[in-house]
Amino acid sequence: MTYTLHPLAPGSYDLALNGVIVGGVVREVSPGGTAKGWRAELLDEIPPEQRPAPFCEIEHQFRSLEAAAEWLGAAIVNDSP
Repeated sequence: MTYTLHPLAPGSYDLALNGVIVGGVVREVSPGGTAKGWRAELLDEIPPEQRPAPFCEIEHQFRSLEAAAEWLGAAIVNDSP
């Protein structure tokens, strides 16, 4: 399985698995504007046994975009439109 991240607005990415959008990766910011980390999440509420690896929950928290990408199996950012 190969994950890729496709930039949307600053601080948000579509998350594709083998070319199909399955979720997103977004920066979390406090109401005051302080960055709190990143969240990888699936689009659909699917049962645990149907979730693509490494998702054991619908969403997971990370300290950095790099940490999220590494967790996703070294997902790459696709900068092409």
